[in-house]
Amino acid sequence: MMDQIFIKDLVARGIIGVNDWEREKPQEILINVALFTDLRRAGESDNLDDTVSYRTVAKMLLAHAENSKRFTVEALAEDLAKICLGFQAVQKVIIRVEKPGAARFARSVGVEIERSRES
Repeated sequence: MMDQIFIKDLVARGIIGVNDWEREKPQEILINVALFTDLRRAGESDNLDDTVSYRTVAKMLLAHAENSKRFTVEALAEDLAKICLGFQAVQKVIIRVEKPGAARFARSVGVEIERSRES
């Protein structure tokens, strides 16, 4: 059994999309992340060094999303998953990347991917 650290509704503003108008100015990108790891040691020690800092992860994801200029949410999600798996303690990650307002009559569209050290 693995524990979870989650980041919910992280809002980035970046260039993403294949249409010319999507490449002109940053648009909102919504990111949700679940990091799977063992939190027992951190729970016992109460020491930040024994866990994955969600603040550090959030900063890295924001920086990447706001500077990447990807064409697809699929590619951005893959990038973000690799960043998360770069933390040694993270064994698995579920990433959801959404583009609010990208499709008429839909609140948002996007993808959700799951990646682990085994895949």
